Amino acid sequence: MDSWILVVDDDVSNLTMANNILSAEGMRISCVKSGEAAIRFLQSNKPELILLDVYMTGMDGFQTIALIKENEATANIPVIFLTSDDDSDTETRCLKAGAIDFIKKPFLPDVLLLRISHIIELTRLQADLAHEVEEKTHEVTVQSNRLEKLSIQIVMALSGAIDAKDTYTNGHSARVADYSRRIASLAGFSKDEQDEIYMIGLLHDVGKIGIPDAIINKPSGLTEEEYEIMKTHPVLGDNILSRIQEFPKLVTGARYHHERYDGKGYPDGLAGEAQERAKRDRPDDRKAGGGKPPHGGFSYQCFA
Repeated sequence: MDSWILVVDDDVSNLTMANNILSAEGMRISCVKSGEAAIRFLQSNKPELILLDVYMTGMDGFQTIALIKENEATANIPVIFLTSDDDSDTETRCLKAGAIDFIKKPFLPDVLLLRISHIIELTRLQADLAHEVEEKTHEVTVQSNRLEKLSIQIVMALSGAIDAKDTYTNGHSARVADYSRRIASLAGFSKDEQDEIYMIGLLHDVGKIGIPDAIINKPSGLTEEEYEIMKTHPVLGDNILSRIQEFPKLVTGARYHHERYDGKGYPDGLAGEAQERAKRDRPDDRKAGGGKPPHGGFSYQCFA
């Protein structure tokens, strides 16, 4: 695997361990000992993934990731936080700061390799999707054939990769897309509009890429803290799909599919007229089994 990874940690022993584990698998590793050094490094380098320690002397991990995400040139580089903390508050803060995952120290070699390989694979699939959509939409000359030129195979492959993370609702994205297209047909939408809604349905849960597998596939009900992490997936989806500028409605579906007419949804708590055009999603996102909201309630969705 010819991946390039930047490791940021003020503990030399952790840098050495990470370098030994990852370089043995053929990965290219760059190591720096501070957040300040990481920012300088990223001014002229663009690794594929960043492993970032939370607590460091000087600029800590949260300050460092804030600067990474503020810079357009580095904002899309996935960041995995490294932490020895074992509390949910730190994990929640890491994910809200923009990290795609977190790994506890000391490292377990197999876990470190699996997490990194999984995220790099998904990130490359995302990049391939964005590139393919941009290529196809560049060829479109009129609105009527824009969706016909999109590569549905790549979109469905990404949708399948997302659903594969969740063993309890596998196939959910395809079902939502199918339900939505049928509703749009019954409501009198045009063929192009139906196809557009179908595409939005396929990718509405793309943000789950950034939710840890341990939360998505938890066999029992989620704690309040874990549910708060799960509720970040619409914003993560917004961040991912905003790169596809030729199809901005993908962002709408990803961000707003958990909003409710009464304003009690998330992430923005939209209510009333803001939801008039929303289409109600089936409550199939959290069936009996893993990853349920606290107290086992359904998470009713709607998306525009």
